[in-house]
Amino acid sequence: MTNPNEGTVTVAETGAGKFSQEIIAGNHRLTADEPKPFGDDTGPSPYDLLLSALGACTSMTVRMYADKKGLPLEQVRVSLRHSRIHAQDCADCETKQGMIDHIDRDIELIGDLDADQRDKLLAIAERCPVHRTLTSEVHVSTSLQPA
Repeated sequence: MTNPNEGTVTVAETGAGKFSQEIIAGNHRLTADEPKPFGDDTGPSPYDLLLSALGACTSMTVRMYADKKGLPLEQVRVSLRHSRIHAQDCADCETKQGMIDHIDRDIELIGDLDADQRDKLLAIAERCPVHRTLTSEVHVSTSLQPA
């Protein structure tokens, strides 16, 4: 029997600080917060969590492909940074005015891989589901639930 809440993430204020949040995802509990001086820095910020999702998905996607193809990949490390840049500074962006969100993603592939294998794994990283979600049109439907 499947859990009716499977795939649902619930976030609620903890009351422990101004912005401290408890995140419940299946059997897992996490804390999120804003960094000081806005929050108490009791957990990663929302953008840290977003980058974590992209990094984890990237690493898992690369690992899955390497294992499937029998590539000598020992470890994947993904480092990410979020910033806001002027749209006019982005050659690949459709938006040309105002500010846009920008993510730098650095991937380190550790193992005895040749150049072709590294190139293929980098291409596979572009296909991770979270990357595809972030770079596609996303629609968020919001509804007010009774208290």
